[in-house]
Amino acid sequence: MATQDRKKAAALKYELNYDAPIVTAAGVGYLADKIIEEAEKNSVPVVQNKELADLLMNVDVGSNIPEELYNAVAEVIAYIMDIDRLADRR
Repeated sequence: MATQDRKKAAALKYELNYDAPIVTAAGVGYLADKIIEEAEKNSVPVVQNKELADLLMNVDVGSNIPEELYNAVAEVIAYIMDIDRLADRR
């Protein structure tokens, strides 16, 4: 299987006082599976977005996301916040 066809995953952390979200983990194949497994085990939302995952793979772990990814990541954060709000209503 070619590398571009293997599963990729990146984990982000964002809090209101941050300048930008931080990449906390990134990996391909087995490591991607482990990142997703840990997220699910800790009730962290998982959003599938292949294009964004591809771009986040180029960001060093521990670094802020680059400005060109702000809009795409903001959409993901807004989506997760909407899911959280809906879950709170139940």
